[in-house]
Amino acid sequence: MDAPLISLRGICRRFAAGDETITVLDDVTLDIHAGEMVAIIGSSGSGKSTLMNVLGCLDRPSEGVYLYDGQDVGAMTADQRAKLRRAHFGFIFQRYQLLSDLDALGNVEVPAIYNGTPGAQRRARARDLLGQLGLGDRMDHRPNALSGGQQQRVSVARALVNGGEVILADEPTGALDTKSGADLMALLADLHRRGHTIIIVTHDPQVAARAERVIEIRDGRIVGDTRKVPRNTSPAQVVAAPPGQGSWAARMAEAFVMAIRSLAAHRLRSFLTMLGIIIGIASVVLVVALGAGSQQQVLDNIASIGTNTISIRPGTGFGDRRANAIDTLVPADAAALALQPYAESVSPAVNTSAPLAYRAVSATAAVQGVAEGYFNLAAYELTEGQLFGEPAVARRDQVAVLDADTARTLFTNGESPLGAVIQLGRVPVRVIGVVQNSGASFGRQSLNVFVPYTTVAGRITGQDNINSISVKVAEDFDTDEAEALISALMLQRHGVKDFFLTNSDTIRSTIESTAQLLTLLVSAIAVISLIVGGIGVMNIMLVSVTERTREIGVRIAVGARSGDIVMQFLIESVLVCLMGGILGVGLAYGISLIANGFLPFELSFSLVAVLSAFASSSIIGVAFGFLPARSAAKLDPVVALARE
Repeated sequence: MDAPLISLRGICRRFAAGDETITVLDDVTLDIHAGEMVAIIGSSGSGKSTLMNVLGCLDRPSEGVYLYDGQDVGAMTADQRAKLRRAHFGFIFQRYQLLSDLDALGNVEVPAIYNGTPGAQRRARARDLLGQLGLGDRMDHRPNALSGGQQQRVSVARALVNGGEVILADEPTGALDTKSGADLMALLADLHRRGHTIIIVTHDPQVAARAERVIEIRDGRIVGDTRKVPRNTSPAQVVAAPPGQGSWAARMAEAFVMAIRSLAAHRLRSFLTMLGIIIGIASVVLVVALGAGSQQQVLDNIASIGTNTISIRPGTGFGDRRANAIDTLVPADAAALALQPYAESVSPAVNTSAPLAYRAVSATAAVQGVAEGYFNLAAYELTEGQLFGEPAVARRDQVAVLDADTARTLFTNGESPLGAVIQLGRVPVRVIGVVQNSGASFGRQSLNVFVPYTTVAGRITGQDNINSISVKVAEDFDTDEAEALISALMLQRHGVKDFFLTNSDTIRSTIESTAQLLTLLVSAIAVISLIVGGIGVMNIMLVSVTERTREIGVRIAVGARSGDIVMQFLIESVLVCLMGGILGVGLAYGISLIANGFLPFELSFSLVAVLSAFASSSIIGVAFGFLPARSAAKLDPVVALARE
């Protein structure tokens, strides 16, 4: 005698219900041979649907042995059971269980996708089946555009796409009208004649009457097994579709396509999911660009002064309250420094502010009492007239050089300021030149009047000492070494260290480190928004798992591995985050175009920052998408299919 295709021995299925255990199947022993058409009947709650779920590997028995073609199903892994479902079983559900996002052709293809069948081959097979079932003109229609009978025929085609050696039909006519039900039963009878093993679960005696064998179940036990016609011991062989290569790359590609379809079908949900990522990525990119742009502007300003300039000031440092009482910094110190080999230019400075007036125009200006060398070390360029020299300094000449802003302020009609006498406080001075800073006026007020320092000290402030000395270090001399030599010389001259030195390199380093710290701080705040966005992605994806439980159940039922479900949900999560990253970077660039029109500097975008943003998007997608993906993959197919 030939061995049964399906063999159950002592099958029990129990469910926990609070503190109680409910036995739904109790010691079921059953053999079903290849090519049989079997109807399992029973009243509601008798256990017939649970028995079908066990037969179709949608559920696992609590006890007993299930052999399929001699293989112990209980000893199989989840992926092996998935392979069994997609290679040998075809399911026809009472509620059709079609995927609403796919058209008829796409629904029929799903089991073949998980079987690894090449795209062209599976599409041809799906078209052929739909054509045979009278749906040739409805292939591109989604389930909601099909009648109940048409949807059920789509589910039949899906059951057959991989061969459908065993067709499991759960109340197949329950949701159909009389004619559609009769057509479906005729179709199942035809499939039986072709050699398919048909197992129908029903409570309808008329449906059961179409089967050649009727098994009655009551209270979880088989109470009747009636064969109406002798079993065909040599049925036609049904050939299952051969599995494709099923490579990891091919599965990844199919999962990617399915993820794209899912996201496209739920555009609003997808956009709301990625909104947090968009804001987070835009924040990070903008903060980095803002920090880099402002830092570069400050550094350019410093560069305009010169990166090899050392300043000597009285006191112990900026903020020293005793600095104004120290008057030991004198012009002789500047003269001694000017004789040193490392000094390219030296200028003492006496600085104050004074009212500035020319005819009806008045303002307040910064009065810079300097020597001839100051214009070289401060990177000023002469645009009109001439500069004062050493003779003018020695004579305390009442001459002045204006910067361009001051000239425009005083001479409103655009006339040349050369030769004009302006009032600087109570002292009249004659304008001999106009200068323009080659960079930016970093650290200077907007209006500047340059006068010989001797004139300022002797005629305006009445002081003998000077406020500071600026030294431009020769290009071929190390700045740090020059700073040490200056400090030694000044200490030798003064006897005590009543001065301190600053140089633009130190300022530059300080500003760079401060800007980097501030950028890091604000970036950390932006990263927090990214993390919040990631948590939002995880929450939405978890909700998505709940919303799509039935879809997941259908995919698992038709043969999807746990890895296939994980891969699809993970790809969806990563795609959401990557698209959020792209939109976030685009938003940042758009904001920068507007901001550049208002800011005094341009935002500086870094390729590293942009690439880091995309990397962050991917990491967030993987990190926060894994939990929902794993949750989806762990769903029990029978529980998932029962979820509305």
